[in-house]
Amino acid sequence: MSTFFIKNSNKKLLLVLCLTVIGMFGFGFAMIPLYNTLCKSLGINGKTDPNSYVQSGVIDLSRSIRVEFTTNNNNYLAWDFYPRLRHIQLHPGENILIYFEAQNNSGKQMTVQAIPSVSPSTAAKHLKKTECFCFTRQTFIPGQHRAMPVLFHLDTQLPKDINTITLSYTLFDTTGLKNSLSSGPVGRLF
Repeated sequence: MSTFFIKNSNKKLLLVLCLTVIGMFGFGFAMIPLYNTLCKSLGINGKTDPNSYVQSGVIDLSRSIRVEFTTNNNNYLAWDFYPRLRHIQLHPGENILIYFEAQNNSGKQMTVQAIPSVSPSTAAKHLKKTECFCFTRQTFIPGQHRAMPVLFHLDTQLPKDINTITLSYTLFDTTGLKNSLSSGPVGRLF
């Protein structure tokens, strides 16, 4: 009788462990779309919506906002990645074109994706990008250098208490990812 009980317990334990592993895998797989949906709906983590561009045509000359630019390389990438300008002053509603520089120093062809973040997070929904190298994955051959554009403006509804905004990009290696797992198409911007 005890042998029957042990075999039955082992089967139950094996079933629970298998269901736990399957559940953890499913949860991990669902994290990215869930995260993106939450960030978009709550306006947190500085994620901007590239489809939300609406130009008002009105420039608020009564205000001047400092926009600072920072960059990071994830996973110890052997890349140079930096903004041409560390900061600018602009008026809400004014279109600005800036460039970031990137160079692949890895010695192999790589595809990368830049993920933006805006702080303070309340400013993220007011930063409207019409063109950005972050919209597509970028493929570089060894040693290749490229200037990558960002065209954006701050809408005039930006809260009056915000005087400084930081636009930050983190560069990730996406070389091994398939198109269905990426955040966008593979492309090249010059």
